Amino acid sequence: MVDISDLPTSRNLVELFLNRADAKGAAPFLWAKRDGAWQSISWADAARQVCELAEALRGLGLETGDRVMLVSDNRPEWCIADFAIMAAGCITVPAYVTNTERDHQHVLDDSGAKAVIVSNDKLAKTLLPAVLRSGVAKQVIGIDPLRIAQTGAFEYHDWSALTGGDGTAARALVEDRIAKINRDSTACLIYTSGTGGAPRGVRQHHGALLCNVYGAAKVLAEDFGLGDDVFLSFLPLSHAYEHTGGQMLPIGVGAEIYYSEGLEKLASNIEEVRPTIMVVVPRLFEVLRTRIMKQIEKQGKVANYLMNRAMAIGSAKAQGVRGGKGRLRDKPMDLILEKALRPKIRQKFGGRIKAMVSGGAPLNPEVGVFFESMGLTMLQGYGQTEAGPVISCNRPAAGLKMDTVGPPLDGVEVKIAADGEILVRGELVMHGYWRNEAETARALQDGWLHTGDIGHIDDAGRIVITDRKKDMIVNDKGDNVSPQKVEGMLTLQPEIAQAMVVGDKRPYLVGLIVPDAEWALEWARAQDEKFDFKALQALPAFRSAVRAAIDRVNQDLSVIEKVRQFAFADEAFTIENEEMTPSMKIRRHKLKERYGDRLDGLYKG
Repeated sequence: MVDISDLPTSRNLVELFLNRADAKGAAPFLWAKRDGAWQSISWADAARQVCELAEALRGLGLETGDRVMLVSDNRPEWCIADFAIMAAGCITVPAYVTNTERDHQHVLDDSGAKAVIVSNDKLAKTLLPAVLRSGVAKQVIGIDPLRIAQTGAFEYHDWSALTGGDGTAARALVEDRIAKINRDSTACLIYTSGTGGAPRGVRQHHGALLCNVYGAAKVLAEDFGLGDDVFLSFLPLSHAYEHTGGQMLPIGVGAEIYYSEGLEKLASNIEEVRPTIMVVVPRLFEVLRTRIMKQIEKQGKVANYLMNRAMAIGSAKAQGVRGGKGRLRDKPMDLILEKALRPKIRQKFGGRIKAMVSGGAPLNPEVGVFFESMGLTMLQGYGQTEAGPVISCNRPAAGLKMDTVGPPLDGVEVKIAADGEILVRGELVMHGYWRNEAETARALQDGWLHTGDIGHIDDAGRIVITDRKKDMIVNDKGDNVSPQKVEGMLTLQPEIAQAMVVGDKRPYLVGLIVPDAEWALEWARAQDEKFDFKALQALPAFRSAVRAAIDRVNQDLSVIEKVRQFAFADEAFTIENEEMTPSMKIRRHKLKERYGDRLDGLYKG
């Protein structure tokens, strides 16, 4: 078992990493698929590359405090580059691989990045025009060799040429440099994707991340036990949630990190890697839930009966029957499920999952209960980039309750303001937004971070979130409505893939709906209609089928929450069309810009 007692006293992230690397030596650390097979980089080799690259960056003229932009898909070099930048005394500026040229330019201009590291030609295609336009970055480093015929405005360097120096000498120089980096020093600038407005650079310091890692590691150690843990990295590392939970946390607990091949191969990667911890966003859990339910439905009456019984037992436990232990009469069936159903489900996740941690957006309690019922421990985390990013996490020790986000992590203070806003204080809180004093003053008041979330603390010390302060719909009668609750219930229907509801200063809610593609295909076949999404949406029978799904949801909603009218979206909300953030939250302002007239039209007549 890894000793995590050094986390509160580590001076910085690089020191922590090098200590772990020294302890683990030749043991495998970072894994990626190459030529169809999983290949690893050892802890010792990763530490050597970090130190060599750090000194190479200094050799290119980078100085302490300079920003270095990192644009790469998830792979071992991402981690090595991140730590090398910090080991050079610089600040990492992660950028989303889905960024447009305009997005990249904003980050370059705002951060003043002196150098960029990019993983391949595909990503360089969007990045390099922004580098030329911005004119700030003078050094470009390609992890894979880039096809650059002419540079001019910047110098180009190949990764392999920068990671082949004298490892021992580089380590000594790094050790000397990081002795001057303390917990208050800025580690990275993470630009919040945000559901509205231009991204802002959050100044995360070493202490914020170390505090977060210690809090999360304590939850794992106390409630699940630490051993030879394996993480599967899937979410973009440029997102604070994955950066801390999928990179810094595994390093803190001395775990191996496997990098997934992407969404289409995620299911097979899970079975191959057999992770012990997975950090995922709710949308993925919703997709996996739908997939598992469809597979079981096809297996006949017995399988369906077992699933229904598992759900009934899980719901009773979730509702707190006998303190969360469930009904006594369900005990025999629970034992049968433990033998006949749950092992098969666990096997789909590799068979050794300790916990799946959901974050980045609110998790519908029904989804959490489903996975718990299937024998998989589901933890919902809560936080934001401005707080490291993890503020609290559900954990067995506090009692798993899916409509809460658990108690605050160790070292985190939480209080509820008079208007219900959740306020946070502690080392995990950012030092402010980069070069944005006005927004910093709004977010940080008297040492407290104003999260913008509304909620309360229950009698067990768990945080319950009811909504985002700025997303809250206030209807024309002054009633407050949580859009996320309604949207979450809509997207649990098999007919609906995505939804957004609006109704601010209006008499009722209306919705924008993206039908589920699989369901639509099955509906078209059953009705002997050609599968054409746009043509289907024009059919009264298709519209009625979607309407029926909305009506089912309305039965469980209060009068002010009911969705009275709806319109179809022209296409799915995606990261590419800028209608979703990289953590799979809808960008309301973008959707309102595009569909505002259509939604307004639902109130006429």
